[in-house]
Amino acid sequence: MEYRHRARLLIADDHTLVAEACKSLLEPEFQVVGIVKNGRELLLSARELKPDLVILDIAMPQLNGLDAGEQLKQMSPSCKLVYLTMNMAPEIAAEAFRRGASGYVVKSSAAEELILAVRRALRSESYLSPLITKDTVEFLLRSGQSLAMEKRLTRRQSEILQLLAEGMSMKEIASILDLKPGTVAFHKYNLMQSLGLNTNAGLLQYAIKHNLIS
Repeated sequence: MEYRHRARLLIADDHTLVAEACKSLLEPEFQVVGIVKNGRELLLSARELKPDLVILDIAMPQLNGLDAGEQLKQMSPSCKLVYLTMNMAPEIAAEAFRRGASGYVVKSSAAEELILAVRRALRSESYLSPLITKDTVEFLLRSGQSLAMEKRLTRRQSEILQLLAEGMSMKEIASILDLKPGTVAFHKYNLMQSLGLNTNAGLLQYAIKHNLIS
C-alpha cells in the first residue's frame, strides 16, 4: 500500500507495553511520531506534531478517549482516529464512530487487524473489529441515539466528573483545567444536581457506568 508520504501516527495509551508494542508493529510501514499516556497530553501533542492518524484507547486518564477524540476532530478534522481498546460494547463502538472514528479494533484481536484498520482509515474507509456485532453498531448509528450521558452533561461537566472519579482534589482539577477551585466546586455542585447524586461514591459509580473510567 502506498501513500503520498509515510503516514504520521500518534499513539495514545496509558499502558506503556501496549503502546510500545503498537509502535514496533506499525513502524515498518508508518512513521510513529510520538506516544502519549492520557487524553490531555494527546490533544497537546496532536496540535504540535500534526499526525495523519491517531491510535487511541477509550479508557485513558484525565480525559477519556471518546471526549479526546471528539475534541481532536474539531481541532483537526482531517486527522483519522482508530480506537484500540478492550471495550467490546457495541454502543461504545457506535459512539466512537459517531464522534468521528474511522476504525475500532479490540485489543484481543490479531495484530494484523490494527494494520488493516490504519490502512483503511488512511484511505478514508472504516474498519470495525469482527469481534463486535456489526449489525448492532449499524443499528445504533442509524437510530441517531447518543449515549444517555451526553444529553445530560456539558463537556466541562464530563471532564470534571472524570477527574473527580479519578480521585483528584478540586485544586488539582483546577490546575489541569486552568480554572479557579471555586469554579470547579460550582461545576461539581451543578453536576451532582443534574444527576441527582449527593455523594462522591455516586459520582464514581456513574463515571464507571458511562465508561469515563475503567
